[in-house]
Amino acid sequence: MGDIAKSVLGGAWTLIVGWILPTGLNLAVCFLTVAPTLRHTAPVAHLWPRTGAGTTLLLLCASLLLGLVLSALQTPLYRILEGYSLWPSWAYERGCVRQRAAKQRLADRIALLRLERRARTAAPLAAADTESLARLRADPRLAATAGRDRRRTAAQRALLGERLSRYPADDDQIAPTLLGNAIRRLEEYGYDRFRLDTQVLWNELTGTAPEQIRRQAELSRTNADFFVALLYGHAALAAVALAALAAPDPPVAVLLGTAAALVLLLPVWYRCAVNATDEWAAAVRALVNTGRKPLAEALGVVLPHRLADERRMWRLLSTLHRRPYHERAAALDAYRVTLPGTDQPNGPPTG
Repeated sequence: MGDIAKSVLGGAWTLIVGWILPTGLNLAVCFLTVAPTLRHTAPVAHLWPRTGAGTTLLLLCASLLLGLVLSALQTPLYRILEGYSLWPSWAYERGCVRQRAAKQRLADRIALLRLERRARTAAPLAAADTESLARLRADPRLAATAGRDRRRTAAQRALLGERLSRYPADDDQIAPTLLGNAIRRLEEYGYDRFRLDTQVLWNELTGTAPEQIRRQAELSRTNADFFVALLYGHAALAAVALAALAAPDPPVAVLLGTAAALVLLLPVWYRCAVNATDEWAAAVRALVNTGRKPLAEALGVVLPHRLADERRMWRLLSTLHRRPYHERAAALDAYRVTLPGTDQPNGPPTG
């Protein structure tokens, strides 16, 4: 009974903090700035409570209902911000080109700092490193940032690596937005390292992983959900504030100031959502690293000792779950657990 209660409370926490709380904050701003103008219009006047307690109850109920709706719509809401939905093909392609170039610039800045440090403190650089250092120093794109980067402290330089880590390792996985890349890097982690497609085997992976790791993976995206919900609420509230200008005798300064402040905060919440994915990515990394063995046991296979064999096994398993059966999937027999009473036991290849 205690485990059930903890599970329910944990799920409620992600829903309340991730979606209902930011919805309530947005509605509170709406009640303070926009609602006084709209409450005297005919459609709203009939529904507006007559007492302060009724207004509070309306705020709570609206926060709960709209928070539940946003939670149900979280996948399409995220996909818009990631650049996968409602983006024209030309905008998507241009965004991918821009993000790929930004990733390369970050990688070049970090490589330049590393090579310069090695040139100062270590033995003479190899010919290939010397050539790379000369190329990076001559790159006009790095000229504007090289001086500032050299003056950075060790902690500030580490932040460059943190920004680079928010991109997927494979350039073919680049998305057109910062948030899309920050989420894509955690989605591709298992496949890049072990050929374990976590998008296909997510339910199996979370169902067999250690409880603490699984809970961390569930709770870690709450902060990102909070800022995404706040961002969409601000955008909707800014539109409502501008629409309220059509009401009779509106307070123009208040409505325009509210809309302007909300619009200015949109990029702030977007950046916060991107930064919040760091904890989410760390939790997914831990889930993959520690959950592979129990997942393999649950799927009836033996985790090979050699990394190359393990990558081949996960690729076969991911393909088996993602596509219709093909005879090539029979190669999984080499990794399956020995069954009692069989004449020819199976096991992972050892050669």
